[in-house]
Amino acid sequence: MFGWEFPPHNSGGLGVACKGLSMALASRTFEIIFVLPKRVDISESRLNLVFADIDYNIKIKAIDSLIYPYITSTEYSTHLSNGYSPIYGGNLMEEVIRYAVKASGIARHNDFDVIHAHDWLSFPAGIHAKKVSGKPLIVHVHATEFDRTGGKGVNQEVYDIEKKGMEEADAVIAVSNFTKDIIVRHYGINPEKINVVHNGVDEREFNHNLLPPENLMRIKEDGTKIVLFVGRITLQKGPDYFIRVAKKVLDHNPKVLFIISGSGDMEAQILNDAAYLGISDKVLFTGFLRGDELNQIFKLADIYILPSVSEPFGITPLEALMNKTPVLVSRQSGSSEVLSHALKADFWDIDDMAHKILAVLEYEPLSRCLAENGHSEVKGINWHRSADKCISVYNKVLDSFNNYKEKIA
Repeated sequence: MFGWEFPPHNSGGLGVACKGLSMALASRTFEIIFVLPKRVDISESRLNLVFADIDYNIKIKAIDSLIYPYITSTEYSTHLSNGYSPIYGGNLMEEVIRYAVKASGIARHNDFDVIHAHDWLSFPAGIHAKKVSGKPLIVHVHATEFDRTGGKGVNQEVYDIEKKGMEEADAVIAVSNFTKDIIVRHYGINPEKINVVHNGVDEREFNHNLLPPENLMRIKEDGTKIVLFVGRITLQKGPDYFIRVAKKVLDHNPKVLFIISGSGDMEAQILNDAAYLGISDKVLFTGFLRGDELNQIFKLADIYILPSVSEPFGITPLEALMNKTPVLVSRQSGSSEVLSHALKADFWDIDDMAHKILAVLEYEPLSRCLAENGHSEVKGINWHRSADKCISVYNKVLDSFNNYKEKIA
């Protein structure tokens, strides 16, 4: 399995998905070799160790690389200029290929049955591993270039890598029907080749007895309500729509605080937008949170909003519901396919979102109904269900692979 991050050393949902799926597969006695770019906060002593203090056979192997999830060509160039070793590629695409060549060495010296590559940065690694091993390749699409850009133009080099990876793969996994439709429409992949495996959540990751810090609870003592955004502050996630919705809500109810938890390239713009709209004193930026700190913020919130422009799945609404926080999700998201007890709206319809937020803040029975029923529902949207679907894909691919070998023998 090729991926780009593994909690607790993650910067987004991709790492959460990789860990959740890997742990669920490993609980079914699968042996997983998980290949990562070596990050500065993962020391050699962490490699080849079992994670989560459970005797699951997940071995971590690292390749020295500057690549990480969500990286852009500009960000890679910035990292490269900071005095790193000359072994790295001169640009992001060269480094992706160097990583792939290194990955093929790992594939050549390890025994395995199937290759599972997560997202575009690892697709060339998966292709190289397939060539040196002759084993079948599955590519897992967590997001496409059309999601990352909000449909406003694509990086042609990234698109070409995504398309080649899906064409070379023996099977494609998409995290939602929403993503499958994009793959068919924009990449021309045969829909019969694409398997939808929705993401999940692990209930064991949540401490239901956890309480928000007292200093944050005091914010609500005068009746102030809290609306929460969690995610990368970038075009795909719709933080600009969140700010515009905040203005609409505050025009009707000034006793609401909007919390933005995350970081990203649009942070300065969102700060400026809040100032321009005259609501800076009603918008709180927490920076990137994880673990108990993030769950405390979820528990503090009266409603969580996912206003994404193009969201292949979106794990954060599941995390919110695990903390018994009502959610409003974009209809342009994969998570809207699996959640019944959630409010839904088009990302661009700020009036509709504002009305639904105000309804939840004003009517306690509605809020309680969404929280309790959503919490019960999300318990069934777990990584074990996702793992079962992946195992079905593995078996189907391996059956075809073995039948082909028998025919040519």
